[in-house]
Amino acid sequence: MSLKEVLRTCGVSRREFLQYCTAVSATLALPQTFAPQIAEALENEDSRPSVIWMEFQSCSGDSEAILRSGRPKIGEIVLDVLSVDYMEVIMAASGHLAEEAKEQAMEKNMGKYLLVIEGAIPVDDDGVYCCIAGDSAINHLKKAAAGAAAVIAVGNCASFGGIPAGNPNPTGAKGVQDVVSGKPVVNLPGCPCNADNITALVVHYLVFGDLPALDRHLRPKFAYGKRIHDNCERRGHFDAGQYVDAWGDDAHKKGWCLYKMGCKGPESFHNCPTIRYNDGISWPVMAGHGCVGCSEPGFMDTMAPFYQRLPNIPGFGVESQATKIGMKLAGAVAAIFTVHGIVNLIRNKGMVKKVESEHLDREKTEEGGK
Repeated sequence: MSLKEVLRTCGVSRREFLQYCTAVSATLALPQTFAPQIAEALENEDSRPSVIWMEFQSCSGDSEAILRSGRPKIGEIVLDVLSVDYMEVIMAASGHLAEEAKEQAMEKNMGKYLLVIEGAIPVDDDGVYCCIAGDSAINHLKKAAAGAAAVIAVGNCASFGGIPAGNPNPTGAKGVQDVVSGKPVVNLPGCPCNADNITALVVHYLVFGDLPALDRHLRPKFAYGKRIHDNCERRGHFDAGQYVDAWGDDAHKKGWCLYKMGCKGPESFHNCPTIRYNDGISWPVMAGHGCVGCSEPGFMDTMAPFYQRLPNIPGFGVESQATKIGMKLAGAVAAIFTVHGIVNLIRNKGMVKKVESEHLDREKTEEGGK
């Protein structure tokens, strides 16, 4: 069944599909003029790559995120555009039949398939802490990565070790980039990864035949190129020194800044504020909970405790703290207005004197003429 037929069956109109392609181009930071190219790439059955999706130390949250997304019916679109030949949470086969399907897909598409990894990889004690079909996760990963065109790590666990790698990391959990070598690796961290970013990455690969530009943590810049703090809808309250001091207080009800409550937005890079979750409806900070920094390496340790604020704020000097910044900004604004008022006062007084002088001169001239 072609993509057009799938969309028609799912009740997705051509207009809605093109709107979706435009949204994807925006997610990729591409001009809207790329929407037709995206639509063409998605509809081209010859460009459909094989996908092998493997899970290790994970909760299946990333699989659930993309399968339950619906902008529009992304699960169906991705599953039709791609040939998902192995994915534990959706495939009917199990046991030896599932392993055979994976082996056949790897052999048939050698050097062409996309390998998606969900979950951390335990490496201590020869990887005994995560075994599938009698072999360790690390061996499964290395074997599958050897024939892949590219490896995509979805979620913080696969990207950086995530929750399993938190101190004391008893299983020696690591991210894909620390285990795989010789293959292009792209990280899509988050807890879970945003389904729109997964789709956008796949679309980029279909349109351009390559992975997008990455940052130093191997994250796509289109999704992780900007600080959450800079695009947060509560940023204005931060600048004004308006903070929530306790859950449920008036400031919390008014939507003020959550920095004091532990929000890690000033230290996190992700496009959560712009594309949001649940089909663009909301995201944690919008819902009243601070960012926990789940897109960052080692967030379980470096961002904890989650409900205690960061000691310093980037961009305001090493010693600047939240309680002082609002006062400084307010004082600076007040000073600016004060100076502006004084200047205007002096300027106005000068104008008054000038007018009075001109009036006196005019009166003298009139008296002299009489």
